[in-house]
Amino acid sequence: MIVVNFLILIAGFVALVKGADIFVDGSSALAKIFKVPGVIIGLTVVALGTSLPELAVSTTAALQGANEIALSNVIGSNIFNLLVVLGVCAVIHSVPVDHVIIRRDFPLSILVTAVLFIAVSVSVLSGGQLFAMGMADNAGIVSRPIGLVLLVIFVCYIIYLIFDSIRHPVEEEEISDIPLWKALLFIVIGIVLIVAGGKAVVYSAQNIARFFGMTETLIGLTVVALGTSLPELVTSIVAAKKGETSLAVGNVVGSNIFNLLFILGVSTSIHPVLVNAASVYDMMILIFVSILTLIFSISGRKIGRLEGIIMLLCYAGATSFAILR
Repeated sequence: MIVVNFLILIAGFVALVKGADIFVDGSSALAKIFKVPGVIIGLTVVALGTSLPELAVSTTAALQGANEIALSNVIGSNIFNLLVVLGVCAVIHSVPVDHVIIRRDFPLSILVTAVLFIAVSVSVLSGGQLFAMGMADNAGIVSRPIGLVLLVIFVCYIIYLIFDSIRHPVEEEEISDIPLWKALLFIVIGIVLIVAGGKAVVYSAQNIARFFGMTETLIGLTVVALGTSLPELVTSIVAAKKGETSLAVGNVVGSNIFNLLFILGVSTSIHPVLVNAASVYDMMILIFVSILTLIFSISGRKIGRLEGIIMLLCYAGATSFAILR
């Protein structure tokens, strides 16, 4: 039975990655057909497409009441994106960071994470109870109102990006070679694969967790987060090998903002998410690694090979802590 669950998990990951890839291709082609500026495609469609696996897993988990997976998947994916995706890219080739990302997107990502952390854990922090709690003990809740606030911030962020791109237009030279009917077909197929893959990952992950006596938080933070972050990892590695790393940071930070605002907002609006003590620690780790990555980015406006190695070592340490705690 456990072998079957592992096969379902792998099939789910494959469906998620392939579905996201097809969805991005179809959506990008559709945007070009209707002459939507490429910058908007990159900041919205591509970022959403690479975050769709997280959306599928977290919303499916929320609908099934697997709250720990819904939250830990978002936190785990963001930690993985920052430390592993950017770390691997930096080891292959130094990653330049645009000043707009340093000034606008990075601070927003850190601020949202910090506010969310305070909102869900203020009671245990103020009472000094956190360090006396077991990892599985309830430490707070991401309520439906918080989820709705996250969605409102997300909408405002997207509107700002659109107006900002209109104020600073870029020349569009690319024309889609994919016809309209094929673009729509790609979008439909991508969505089907993503939804099916999300259900398969959640189902198998829960069964595997129970079999090995692992908590849903741990498997959501590690196995599921790794699987749903594969689109960002594969895309960034290919770009790094070609020396085209200028978009790597923007893609990662953009995906992290989507994860925090849109995915967590949608999943908690469907079903409030209980936060255990382990997830509170994980949010603290996410804030720390976000600030660390921002510092590396500010230093020379690039992330070098040494910084990349440090980031990968940090991920190894964070994962070891998640397993041993």
